[in-house]
Amino acid sequence: MNRRILTLIAALVPVLVLGVVGSVVTVPFVALGPGPTFDTLGEVDGKQVVDVTGAPLDPTTGHLNMTTVSVRDGLNLFEAFGFWASGEHGLVPRAEVYPPGVSREEVDNSNKQDFKDSEANAEIAALHFLKMPTVVLVRAVGDDGPAKGVLEPGDELIAIDGTPVTDPAKVVEIVSTKAPGTVITVAFRRGSEDRTAQITLAARPDDAGKGYLGMSPTEGARPPLEVEFNLADIGGPSAGLMFSLALIDKLSPGELNGGRFVAGTGTIDETGKVGPIGGIQYKMMAARDAGAETFLVPADNCAEASRRVPDGLRLVKVENLDGAVRSLDDINAGREPVSCG
Repeated sequence: MNRRILTLIAALVPVLVLGVVGSVVTVPFVALGPGPTFDTLGEVDGKQVVDVTGAPLDPTTGHLNMTTVSVRDGLNLFEAFGFWASGEHGLVPRAEVYPPGVSREEVDNSNKQDFKDSEANAEIAALHFLKMPTVVLVRAVGDDGPAKGVLEPGDELIAIDGTPVTDPAKVVEIVSTKAPGTVITVAFRRGSEDRTAQITLAARPDDAGKGYLGMSPTEGARPPLEVEFNLADIGGPSAGLMFSLALIDKLSPGELNGGRFVAGTGTIDETGKVGPIGGIQYKMMAARDAGAETFLVPADNCAEASRRVPDGLRLVKVENLDGAVRSLDDINAGREPVSCG
């Protein structure tokens, strides 16, 4: 065979092998990058992202955008290199996102539950901020607890053995003072119907001497006020802060954002405390690309966020819901808010 042909074949074989390996073999990394943003004051698929009924609403303009991180899995070698070289994505070990021994479906389901919990916390934190009345609701019912088949998620708890239920802690207090085997009478409201039911308490899994009802209580809006969040296929708890701000904006006079484009991120608990999140740099990129001028950053993310600030984006440090509202008021009044600098 001609020597030139042999030389050409020898040169092409490694290239072909690399091409096959690079396009077929997956790498143990996922790519993180800017994800979609959603205006919590706006609509998605014809529905209000934060839909409020049963109360007068104040008009809103501008944006209060929640932000997300995109996760791309199953990358081959070429795709991983392309994302790394783009400058807008980062590669992290797959085990950090999908831990070994946990299926992707389990991780996704956990993220969806975190998102639902963030919605509930956002509602409660906003109602407390506005000093609006709340009721005690059934958040979840255990599959093997005494309340199974009697109470349902969304039921409003009114009283236990004649003692009014004023907050979730009161439910735990009343039940835990009774011995397992005690029959209690629960008064509750389902929809517009008042009901009563007798339930025999079981023993608490962590303390066999205390009664156990097998349900978790939470707070919610007092009817006729109803709050519904309409974002599907989003996971994780990091939208909590922006959901709370949207609810406050709709239920109070004036505009929190001053009609401007504000974006942000952060978990929130029922007391209004804002917690840190992951992927802050990608969320800032997504916000700036969408047109945001101001970005609300959880205090614990400030150091990381300050290292890679997109041009034209003002970072505002947020520790709690009260502080977030104050900072937005400062901006609207021409004062400098607390920054991450």
